[in-house]
Amino acid sequence: MIASWLRRWLNPPALPIHLQRGQRGEKAAREHLESAGLRFLAANYRGGGGEIDLVFEDAHCLAFIEVKTRSAGQWLRPAAAVNRRKRRLISQAVLHYLRAINKPQVRVRIDIVEVILTNDQVSEIRYLPNAFPLHEERPGQY
Repeated sequence: MIASWLRRWLNPPALPIHLQRGQRGEKAAREHLESAGLRFLAANYRGGGGEIDLVFEDAHCLAFIEVKTRSAGQWLRPAAAVNRRKRRLISQAVLHYLRAINKPQVRVRIDIVEVILTNDQVSEIRYLPNAFPLHEERPGQY
């Protein structure tokens, strides 16, 4: 039993391909935004029932980034996958993050970064600032 655990610990199984691509996309998005002058704060923040891929500070604004990575040649743009349900979950995570850092009055925006892969290599990055508004739930909604 210990030998089996030790083998798994020393040689962890490879991540599924879609998760490897997602990690590659998030790394490329982070590097792209940092080179544009944004200051990195956090990655993969989970809270409020949702997840935020990347959090950056841009001047006096917090930018919450959703990264969508897709292979080249697909019909729809990667941002099309951020539907109403996903926007609501991201907004819930943003509100949770703001409460956690005790900054409820800070300016925020939600951006999308599309990362296009060709032969599993980053071939294009599209940055969509202020992609959708923060959805603040009110009592009685949903």
